[in-house]
Amino acid sequence: MIEDKNQQRTSLSALGEFGLIGHLTKNIETSQPSTLKGIGDDGAVLDFKDKKVVVSTDLLVEGVHFDLAYMPLKHLGYKAVVVNVSDICAMNATPTQITISIAVSNRFPVEALDELYDGMKHAAKIYGVDIIGGDTTSSQKGMILSITAIGEANAEEITYRNGASNTDLLVVTGDVGAAYMGLQVLEREKQVFEVNPNNQPDLDAYSYLIERQLKPEARKDVKELLKALEIQPTAMIDISDGLSSEIIHLCKNSGIGCNLYEEKIPVDPQLINVCEEFNIDITTVALNGGEDYELLFTIKMEDFDKIKGNPNFTVIGHMTQESEGIHLITRANTKIPLKARGWNALNEEE
Repeated sequence: MIEDKNQQRTSLSALGEFGLIGHLTKNIETSQPSTLKGIGDDGAVLDFKDKKVVVSTDLLVEGVHFDLAYMPLKHLGYKAVVVNVSDICAMNATPTQITISIAVSNRFPVEALDELYDGMKHAAKIYGVDIIGGDTTSSQKGMILSITAIGEANAEEITYRNGASNTDLLVVTGDVGAAYMGLQVLEREKQVFEVNPNNQPDLDAYSYLIERQLKPEARKDVKELLKALEIQPTAMIDISDGLSSEIIHLCKNSGIGCNLYEEKIPVDPQLINVCEEFNIDITTVALNGGEDYELLFTIKMEDFDKIKGNPNFTVIGHMTQESEGIHLITRANTKIPLKARGWNALNEEE
């Protein structure tokens, strides 16, 4: 498709702040029973009756968390909602509402913000959350997004980071490491494009990895999956900073140790191929990549039979006494202390 170079471009000043808010929010409807009043007053009004309310907020800054050279605005809007919904899911709660705040410079026309909001509204619809307010302001440089997510749960369902015991099993959903390698592919293609703008990249071999980076999904389904299996997780966290970092968070919060088994860590076949192409160690990526938004949780040992063989979950280790420390057990059966090196580890020579 040939890009239309004469696209309409409405300056933000043509609408003004209140005109812009009215424009971006004019078709937003609410469907959650707990939303008594959404957009349009000094504050939203929510009624959760006897449920507990879970709140989380996240900040995304252009040039730090996203690069618009390869991140379409619609995808950015979608992802901004997903990363916040994921935090609610990580509490074993159900996301219900979000607020959206944006700061933008005048290099963005109204049509660009329409794209951004289309992605946000699409994510809100997919995850069944109401957009109930927010704020807009100007920025001197790039774009800044802040989303607050609200969720609900019964008191006995909420799962914290500090509930694991030293006999629990460690479980992860889906696979890990793909989002980081998707970012590496996009960064490489950006560099190629800067040298040769006429180059058309063939990204078919990287489709899964790129999708995991540009359009991740939150595991809203896990709460119901576990409920159906009659499993109450003892501790839970989402994988935003990398598997090793999140395991260490769980261990430190719960006052326990852990043995993680390298051979058990689930990775996608496409990740294996691309790690070989980039000459990067697969386990390093799986441990430190981040941005997968899968859930990492612990369960009681006696729940193992309920979860084994389930395609949604992989048991990757077991918790231990705090004195035993936090270790990776390699394929060669060597015990290595697990470090939370996150994104930095992947930019260093191993």
